[in-house]
Amino acid sequence: MTLAYRTKEPAMTPSRLSLAAASIAVLALGASTALAQPTFGNPSPTAGSRTSQQANQSADQALYQSIEYPNRNKKGPALVVIPGEIKSSNVAFTQKITPNNIADFAEVELTNANFQVLERSNLGAALREFELAYNLGDPDQARKFLRMGKLKTTKYVVKFDILKTEQIAQAQQGFDGRAIGNIASTLGAFSGSWGGARAGAVGGQAVGSVQTSEATSVWIVGMRYKIINAETTEQVATGYTEEKMEIGAQASSVLGVSQGQKGGVGLDTMMQRLVQKSVWEIDTRYK
Repeated sequence: MTLAYRTKEPAMTPSRLSLAAASIAVLALGASTALAQPTFGNPSPTAGSRTSQQANQSADQALYQSIEYPNRNKKGPALVVIPGEIKSSNVAFTQKITPNNIADFAEVELTNANFQVLERSNLGAALREFELAYNLGDPDQARKFLRMGKLKTTKYVVKFDILKTEQIAQAQQGFDGRAIGNIASTLGAFSGSWGGARAGAVGGQAVGSVQTSEATSVWIVGMRYKIINAETTEQVATGYTEEKMEIGAQASSVLGVSQGQKGGVGLDTMMQRLVQKSVWEIDTRYK
């Protein structure tokens, strides 16, 4: 009979247990560090100050917020986004936002909604020729390009247009203490006593130094989307959505101490939110 022997393993002494626990902790820490998102410092000289906190609170409201699209678990058809039109005469808007900018946002959101998005940059000259033919109203020529290369698998062509950029409301209010300060100084001068005159002068200067102002403007921006059948170039669906964009500022000054704050949703953020609303509707109705 042949006997098989197993080598006796060394006992786990307290020191060995401590070493093993430390090794596990180091490995766990390394894994969590590797999986964590990168963080960055803030080199601003005002970091952590009151003004920094106020500005960051406003900025937090404008951060990108991902949308849980209702049908994101359902794979959508292959589509391509072409730059739309911006039908606005507002110079500030047209200088900041371009059709390609909006199309980039749309590609990101449609991908998040689990549509098969063919990136414009990968389609080359065929897409540019299709855009030209479609915008010139030549569906036959547009169809020829949709039968070429990667565009063969495309079911829909989607475009997003800006139809409205309108400032619809503006309000402002403020307080200027100089008039009341002058009245206080005058009343003190006629008080009949040196102390009263002196108090009136000091009080008048204090009240006169108070300056406050507040202003708010509200814009309405409207976006239309179109879904086009890539085979027939006929319009399958269209939709329209609007969002309000508010910009505000306030400032105050008392005895030479001043403070102010200005903020609101920027144009890029507004475009992104309009695209998200449009993609939500496309995902819900037309997937």
